[in-house]
Amino acid sequence: MTGRDRGVEPASEPFSPARRLAAEALGTALLLAIVIGSGIMGERLAGRNVAIALLGNTLATGAGLVVLISIFGPISGAHFNPAVTLVFALRRDLSARLALAYVAAQIAGAVLGVFLAHAMFAEAILQVSTKLRDGPAQVLSEFVATFGLVATILGTLRFKPDFTPAAVGLYITAAYWFTASTSFANPAVTLARSLSNTFAGIAPGSAPAFIAAQLASATVALAVSGWLFRPAVR
Repeated sequence: MTGRDRGVEPASEPFSPARRLAAEALGTALLLAIVIGSGIMGERLAGRNVAIALLGNTLATGAGLVVLISIFGPISGAHFNPAVTLVFALRRDLSARLALAYVAAQIAGAVLGVFLAHAMFAEAILQVSTKLRDGPAQVLSEFVATFGLVATILGTLRFKPDFTPAAVGLYITAAYWFTASTSFANPAVTLARSLSNTFAGIAPGSAPAFIAAQLASATVALAVSGWLFRPAVR
């Protein structure tokens, strides 16, 4: 979730589009395996205690993000998220063509990650979630969660780029608990989680409102951050 114009990608070792797309697909797949797998494990071990299951899901996701961004950030920027890719495309850090390819890789990787989690826990591979997440409060939560995520990324890239992986992991860990939606903040994640009728799932009918809120919030966060983090004029 970092920008190649901010020194994350070594200038002496540019990565080909194919390797960047592979990093986005693989990183997003591992992210979804973490989200779904830890949700299944948490629910099985928590004895129907939803708070404990959510805590396990939260800690695994936050920790996993720190590792995945650290590993794949130097290759592709580690977006793993179409909303983040949209932001960097609007900033002209990515061409429109490469941005679309990133999104395709993220969605494909996310779906494969869900299937992988199901396979690891001997669940049916193909599922459709029945977990409704509807209503204005849920949509507002996704707007807030995505705004905070994008602001975290752009703020750390501006002021402390080496802290970006940790900052993103910490923010998502917090947002799991302070948002009513448990902070999806990612269209690819939302789509993929609709294919899992497990603890972390979302019903397909609930997904469009989440995705609309995420994409709208990303553009608002870009505009606000562009003003707020702009260098002072001397």
